[in-house]
Amino acid sequence: MARILVTETLSPRGLELMAAEGHQVDVQLSLTPAELVDAVAGAAALVIRSATRVTAEVLDAGRDLVAVGRAGVGLDNVDIPAATRRGVMVVNAPESNILSAAEHAVALLLAQARNIPQSHAALVKGRWERSKWEGVELHGKTLGILGLGHVGSLVAQRAAAFGMRLTAYDPYVTADRARTMGVELLGLEELFSSADFVSIHLPKSAETIGLVGKELLAKAKPGIRIVNTARGAILDEEALADAIASGQVAGAALDVFSTEPCTSSPLFELDQVVVTPHLGASTAEAQDKAGEQIAEQIVLALRGELVPYAVNVAAPGASESVRLFVGVAERLGRLLAALCEAVPGHLEVEYQGDLAGEDTRILTLCALKGIFAAAIEEPVSYVNVPHFAKDRGLEVRESSTTVAGDYLSQVTLRGGGHTVSGTLGWTGTERIVMVDDHAVDLPFDANLLIVRNDDRPGMIGLVGSALGDVGVSITNMAVGQTSGGGTALMVLSTDRPVPSEVIGRVRAAAGILEIHSLAGA
Repeated sequence: MARILVTETLSPRGLELMAAEGHQVDVQLSLTPAELVDAVAGAAALVIRSATRVTAEVLDAGRDLVAVGRAGVGLDNVDIPAATRRGVMVVNAPESNILSAAEHAVALLLAQARNIPQSHAALVKGRWERSKWEGVELHGKTLGILGLGHVGSLVAQRAAAFGMRLTAYDPYVTADRARTMGVELLGLEELFSSADFVSIHLPKSAETIGLVGKELLAKAKPGIRIVNTARGAILDEEALADAIASGQVAGAALDVFSTEPCTSSPLFELDQVVVTPHLGASTAEAQDKAGEQIAEQIVLALRGELVPYAVNVAAPGASESVRLFVGVAERLGRLLAALCEAVPGHLEVEYQGDLAGEDTRILTLCALKGIFAAAIEEPVSYVNVPHFAKDRGLEVRESSTTVAGDYLSQVTLRGGGHTVSGTLGWTGTERIVMVDDHAVDLPFDANLLIVRNDDRPGMIGLVGSALGDVGVSITNMAVGQTSGGGTALMVLSTDRPVPSEVIGRVRAAAGILEIHSLAGA
């Protein structure tokens, strides 16, 4: 059982999911920075939202942290480089609020176009001001979308229903993909010079901070209206206020600000501006989804399994067919480390058969995780294995071939003078199919014994007797011969680890060339 510290309100369902896994869910809300440093000590996971700042100091105090989970999308409040250095996985819930965020962007688009909050405020104060709050239609207008990711794409779909012409700026989206969405890709300045409305849906990064500033606004189409539900720092608020005051920009609707909480701004004094206090994800549905999604990620991280939304793992998301081989790759890494009895100086990873057409980088990461988990005493995670490999000068090479012999897909690792291959059986069982060029076929098991010997009678009996003498049972066994004869190899799985004295006794016997054991594979 692990302790999970939750410092902000999470949906009851999310809390239940973590508790159901047997973890202690420790909810401590509204902690000061100093209190957080004290509270995080001893926690295996930390779950936050947007208010908690996870600094290097917090991470240093959380020496037992395996993962930090942000129940939402943005990670501005987490020191990701510091977490990565410490081997702490950082996860978020990127798909939990995309629908709510898109709907809020459209709501602000409409509110700005039709002056809804301004006219409401006037009417409840007893002023009937029809002519003052005349608006504009969306139909026939051009909407420029900055960022055509999940949220931007949903906004495009909804804006199309209003009869708007759609353009977008996104250097990571191809023109063909944009066309399938009914969107024309433009350069940034061209988009601003032609759009009637602009909706911002970019992540905050070094490239996007201050992207929409004084110079770009000066080149915009006169009378443009801007909606920002992404991150405040992307839009220069002072420049925007000046552009609205001059009439270059007709109005704006903002849900996010450079500094939050924001209760004072020159923008608040302008009638043409609609503002909300970062409500993009503030729906009951989004909160429930965020809580459930982050709980699922935390549970996977604490199990040591692959986490789909880990942002500081050096591999992208994988297809379902690749994910099936995660266990195979990691177990092969452990087996190779056992054969080498150390971290090898180089690692070759070959993907064969159907896997050759896939993005398999996550499997290489799994193989490294298996190698280091078996070979070093330090805690190993998907986050820190690239650093271990770099520090130890482990050279990694990947290759692929569509040929996989008797199997649809196969993974082969080579290093330190040894070779191992594995695959999935037809029932989904993870299987070893080759060790050091000897064809074998048996399931991966918790405890393995690998013996290479002269190919002569009595060798299997010798090993079996040695195990039987200490009450160790053989649960599976495979024997392979070299193609030219002369030597053979036994791979055995046992019901418990083989004692070191038995390994020494077998190693000393005539005809035994090598013996290696792996416990907890």
